[in-house]
Amino acid sequence: MSLLTVAAVFFIIWWTVLFIVLPLGYRSQEEDGEVALGTSESAPTKFRGGKVLLLTTVISIAIHVGYYLLSSYFGVGIADIPNIVPDFQ
Repeated sequence: MSLLTVAAVFFIIWWTVLFIVLPLGYRSQEEDGEVALGTSESAPTKFRGGKVLLLTTVISIAIHVGYYLLSSYFGVGIADIPNIVPDFQ
């Protein structure tokens, strides 16, 4: 696998995991009862960008290492996944 392919796969995994991690531990201003003037009630109480980025990166690395091992050492690829759509020919 080329370096560009490895980077592209990691990029896709990272963005997918980011949208899974974002709502974890989210607390809105309305839930905490501290709505600041000029903000929406659904705005987060505390910015936790560092934690989200770190957790996303760690999970993405673990998934990417698993994918890399399966594809490089065990030979499992996309073609090995069974077809869900029936063949109508």
